[in-house]
Amino acid sequence: MDWWRKLKKNPLARWAALLLLVFYVAVFAADWVAPYDPYAAQMDGALLPPTQIYWRNQAGEFIGPHVYPTTQGPVSLETGDRQLVVDRQQPSPLRLWVKGDEYNFLQLSLPLPTQWSLTDPKIDQVVIFPGFKGDRHLFGAVGKGKFNLLGTDEQARDQFSRLLFGGRISLSIGLIGVAISFPIGMLIGGISGYFGGWTDSVLMRVVEVLMTIPSIYLLVALAAVLPPGLSSGERFLLIVLITSLISWSGLARVIRGQVLSIKELGFVQAAQAMGGRSLYIITRHILPQTASYVIISATLSIPSFIVAESVLSLVGLGIQQPDPSWGNMLSLSTNASILVLQPWLIWPPALLIILTVLAFNLLGDGLRDALDPRNLQKSL
Repeated sequence: MDWWRKLKKNPLARWAALLLLVFYVAVFAADWVAPYDPYAAQMDGALLPPTQIYWRNQAGEFIGPHVYPTTQGPVSLETGDRQLVVDRQQPSPLRLWVKGDEYNFLQLSLPLPTQWSLTDPKIDQVVIFPGFKGDRHLFGAVGKGKFNLLGTDEQARDQFSRLLFGGRISLSIGLIGVAISFPIGMLIGGISGYFGGWTDSVLMRVVEVLMTIPSIYLLVALAAVLPPGLSSGERFLLIVLITSLISWSGLARVIRGQVLSIKELGFVQAAQAMGGRSLYIITRHILPQTASYVIISATLSIPSFIVAESVLSLVGLGIQQPDPSWGNMLSLSTNASILVLQPWLIWPPALLIILTVLAFNLLGDGLRDALDPRNLQKSL
């Protein structure tokens, strides 16, 4: 466990891992952490800035943290700005473990193709696991006031709640993409390096062709020709498959180079002499020897999947509204007026994407230093 001790001594990798842990726990428990339904609109609450927290009531008495019901007022004829109407007569205290919208925690469901004819057209998914019903949230306001931590969007939906639910897509797409592309890359690289000859030549030519294709342009081109009636769930699955099928080539090339040297070692030749099947030797004896590189490469590859989804959603070819993702929430940055007048809609998703990509890169660098055999030998 020398690599683990060395990783813990790396402060940047340690803080990056802690930040990612917080992000994944928050989006995993978004039903509980988010104070409001990400699809529900608030009455007269479009484009509200982050809610101001008060500590004293209108009479100057200290009553603890609270907010007031706030709505959009008329447009000022002098400045052109829309004024806020704050009802100071109805303080709403802020509390933990607040009762709010009902939800099904840990519900698992699969989207149904939109062209399927169902007896009830409102049914667009199949529930695999119903989850656990609840109505308690981590924090919120008790009363008529709404606590919009990051304001509301143009549809009067709570921005913080949408960020949490959007993180489920943006953060999970990297893990699912790696889970699909890396086994393909490892297997193709292992077969190519182990058998050599014409098998190696054919597979490596395919790899070289895939490596010459600019992935982001291919994603944009393929996403642009998708049928317009696809649901966000179907688009999510297609984006994952597309990004996975073009991302395994680089890994396969590196694994092939490692297998060329590993297959000459004594334990591999002993397995061959005992009559072990080729596929068994590759998967049981050779590929596990590449685990260190695969772990590092997987950590460094996850950000590329996150960025790909964000770019597609940013240009309107990925996850579609009203379903949230960090990419389509960032698409509002194309509107200059929102960029200037409502910056709270732009900076949170942009900052989360930057922090996530940076954290994965720092963690990957830390794992690379910790798992480097030369560094491990120095520490012994």
